[in-house]
Amino acid sequence: MIKDGFTDVLNRRKFMALSAGVSAVAAASGSSTTSAAAEPDFFVCMHGITSDGADYRSSLEGWARAGIKAAEPDLVKARAFEEENGEGSARQLLDDLGIRAVSSSNCLFLDENGPRRADAVENLKWKVAMAESIGADRLVIPSAASQDHTIVDYDEVFENLHEAAEIARPHNVALMVEFTRLSKLINNLRTSLHVVRTVNHPNLKFMIDVYHFWSGMSKFEDLDLVENGEIHHVHFADTPALPHLEVAKRKDRAFPGEGVAPLQRIVDRLVEKGYSGPLSLELFDPEIQNADPEKIARKGIDTITPYIS
Repeated sequence: MIKDGFTDVLNRRKFMALSAGVSAVAAASGSSTTSAAAEPDFFVCMHGITSDGADYRSSLEGWARAGIKAAEPDLVKARAFEEENGEGSARQLLDDLGIRAVSSSNCLFLDENGPRRADAVENLKWKVAMAESIGADRLVIPSAASQDHTIVDYDEVFENLHEAAEIARPHNVALMVEFTRLSKLINNLRTSLHVVRTVNHPNLKFMIDVYHFWSGMSKFEDLDLVENGEIHHVHFADTPALPHLEVAKRKDRAFPGEGVAPLQRIVDRLVEKGYSGPLSLELFDPEIQNADPEKIARKGIDTITPYIS
């Protein structure tokens, strides 16, 4: 049954009510334990980068006006907000608006050795503390390795990610490895699964960014390798037909349904793999990032909801 304001939001957009399994109760709790045999509890989530042109308060307030109940806040902005408004104020604003931080973003350069890793580790220490403070039990760690590597370098990757997971453990935050299509270390589903499974740490998890999945080196059949319940989080955006992937930039992502990715097939397979939880809208186009957060969130609801109805 759909409860609270979630149904009202969808009705204003003349959408059919979601199926009984898609509940606002799940949106409030962030539950991701539903088995593949049960109805999935998907819900729309807003990623902080999608409204990067707005500050912490403005983005959250705009999303709330649109009816958003789940967010993936930018931790840098959350910390800046607390520097101005006091400790605990970032969480208080979320609570006041009825939004739950179901994830948080992000921390780069943790997988590979190099000049950027020492700073990344120091950043991770305050970021997991901030994630815990705002009520988020997970934090995305994309692979952004740009140097060439060989197979022997993965032993260092395993050690580096184990160290990072140990830093996150006292804060009860799961670090989620995000494979990205241009990474020189973790750029596809198969490698990401292997890395997470090899490290085998309770605070290191596997996630899927649908854009990187479809635009990168992964194959649809790679989803067969995922075990039931192994997907911890999902970033959701479409892959445009143009520009060609060889020249596409980070900004070149589309709202769901405006590109060429087989999103419904992917969502259906996520269901089969036991995933329930947020579909987090992550877009980098500056025009979108600088638009009214409420307007973007409404379009996010309108474009994601058909895939989970």
